[in-house]
Amino acid sequence: MHVFIENEAGSRAKNIYDDRSLVYQRTVEVSRAYPYPYGFVIGTRSGDGDCVDCFVLTDAALPSGSTVECDVVGLLEQVEDGEIDHKVLAVQAGRTIALDDALAAKLRDFVSGVFAHVPGKRMEIGRLLGRAEAEAFLRAHVETAP
Repeated sequence: MHVFIENEAGSRAKNIYDDRSLVYQRTVEVSRAYPYPYGFVIGTRSGDGDCVDCFVLTDAALPSGSTVECDVVGLLEQVEDGEIDHKVLAVQAGRTIALDDALAAKLRDFVSGVFAHVPGKRMEIGRLLGRAEAEAFLRAHVETAP
């Protein structure tokens, strides 16, 4: 799968791109720095009308605006303001990573505080699921031509 990187690890800049044209639109600041490069899976469509969100679990510097070939490794269940907004977890193609308690804690900490600056924002964090569940989630959200 191809992941478009919107936000670089270590940055509080949330870059917003049009997920169809991949054209940069604007940047806003969030309350926590991204723990990993973050973007979306190209060719998908989630319940909110945007592409499916994705963390690329790597220490490599992946710049905003780049596209990376990835393999899916897991899924973090998340509900934002009452809407399902699960996050796919991926690694660069051919790499592996353990989905352990430390990684889960790092992601949960980020998600729980990233929008602390937004009054009334509700974030619910669920289970950390494996590859099979993530692949099924992606299959259910492949964008089909109109």
